[in-house]
Amino acid sequence: MFDFDMLGLSPTLMTALKKSGFKEPTPIQNQAIPLALDGHDILGLAQTGTGKTLAFGLPLIEHLLALHGKPDPKTAKALILAPTRELANQIADSLRAFTTGTPLKVQVVVGGQSINAQIKRLDRGTDILVATPGRLIDLMDRGAVKLHTVQHLVLDEADQMLDMGFIHALRRIAPKLGTPRQTMLFSATMPKQMEELSSAYLTNPRRVQVAPPGKAADKVTQSIHFMEKPAKPAKLREILSRDPEALTLVFARTKHGAEKLMKGLVADGFNAASIHGNKSQGQRDRAIKAFRDGQIKTLVATDVAARGIDIPGVAYVINFDLPDVPDNYVHRIGRTARAGLEGEAITLCSAEEIDLLKQVEKVMKLEIPVAGGTRPAAVKSDKPRRGGGGGGQRRRGPGGGNGQAGKPQGNTGSRKPRRPRRHAA
Repeated sequence: MFDFDMLGLSPTLMTALKKSGFKEPTPIQNQAIPLALDGHDILGLAQTGTGKTLAFGLPLIEHLLALHGKPDPKTAKALILAPTRELANQIADSLRAFTTGTPLKVQVVVGGQSINAQIKRLDRGTDILVATPGRLIDLMDRGAVKLHTVQHLVLDEADQMLDMGFIHALRRIAPKLGTPRQTMLFSATMPKQMEELSSAYLTNPRRVQVAPPGKAADKVTQSIHFMEKPAKPAKLREILSRDPEALTLVFARTKHGAEKLMKGLVADGFNAASIHGNKSQGQRDRAIKAFRDGQIKTLVATDVAARGIDIPGVAYVINFDLPDVPDNYVHRIGRTARAGLEGEAITLCSAEEIDLLKQVEKVMKLEIPVAGGTRPAAVKSDKPRRGGGGGGQRRRGPGGGNGQAGKPQGNTGSRKPRRPRRHAA
């Protein structure tokens, strides 16, 4: 299938797709949508940037349009859980583009925003509720939302929810949902616990997979520079200066490190902002909007943003620090090469991070091409703590992606990074 017309969608959604500029489904949409329309539970595996939101969103909207009647007060007909505020807001915005002009209402509840305003909105009921697990638990505890009418459950970026400890929240939420229901679970990676999660919450699921877990998007060019840790700031400024008008996403390991790095860049005349767990939701939303609009050219972030930014124009992802969780490398570099564009992922690696690099390359099943420096032997060092301030990625309860496998492609450090090129759909 190569056209949305062949997937069985209604004229209402077909009109919305054409109005939004969508011409043909991505591989994950092509596989998942017909199965979801038939009511099957779905286990979807695809790297970031492949269109997973519409893969579950379109059939979900189709099912709800077929139902009659408004939602009762404080209830929802469908629930979508996402691990981060940014991702939840992104999903809600995407779905609203397809529910405009229909009776369907989409509400989003996340932390960092007024819970009283959210309670007031939920009092009228909603068709689709997009939520982060922690805030949803808070609302359940206050009696502000009732979930027994939920007939469709979506777990987006479920592997990150596992990493962040939200499995405890899910165990509280799931028993409150209506039965029978359709459940769709989407993930970019497939850790062992994901099989357990699937068996616990999905019934005879259909598995759809468009790329091996841990594989980055095909149009990402990866490279790595080896250097001493003190040389990283100068190298970062050199890379940013090559293409100052390009949108560049820089990842740091900790909240403090991200803020310090951003302030240093601003002091040196770079147009930069930062998002991390110490920023308010309003600050994070404003920084992402400015980045999306091109007012800010460099955004420094912790892994809190790795799955919450869907900006087609991101030209470069720079790993100033390697992530503590190797799967997060895939999610980070998946922020570029989106919507038919090419992108470049550049990693700065010190001797202290060699063990982290080995874990990343094991997950990726490739050796990242060297663009500068010499790969050093591992050195003994205090390994950074897992989730050490990386935007709230802590193991707590509810309170709270082309590199081609094979040989390196040679030294690419002498060439100027390529600007993304848009390809015909």
